[in-house]
Amino acid sequence: MFNKRHSKPQGRIDSLIGAAVKIEGNLTFSGGLRVDGEITGNVIAVPGESSTLVLSEHGRINGEISVTHLVINGVVTGSVSASEYMELQSKSRIIGDIHYKTLEIQLGAIVEGTLIHLADAATANKVVAFKLSSAE
Repeated sequence: MFNKRHSKPQGRIDSLIGAAVKIEGNLTFSGGLRVDGEITGNVIAVPGESSTLVLSEHGRINGEISVTHLVINGVVTGSVSASEYMELQSKSRIIGDIHYKTLEIQLGAIVEGTLIHLADAATANKVVAFKLSSAE
């Protein structure tokens, strides 16, 4: 219960999409990205690298999201995936499925979709053998 195997989002933001900015098209990034504006397209982090996406309460993403760390306080329409950690803050609204390893949901967050836990590969493929007792 107290074992923290996941890492929290990085405190460093490398890129910012301002409140007056609207992007149409897919976006690929690494490091930290904060979105205060609107993106119509998929937001995908570079595979194999640590990434943090912060969507402010004024931000909106219409598309798929796939990152390692995710903090949402805005609106997302599309499926969302965070391979390490996801935080849904009080003003967040997600319309789509959520794939997560570790999830924190604050009071007021809205999810219209399915929560799907990403199990570790070792635990997901673990076979349990039952031993039959000889006494009947």
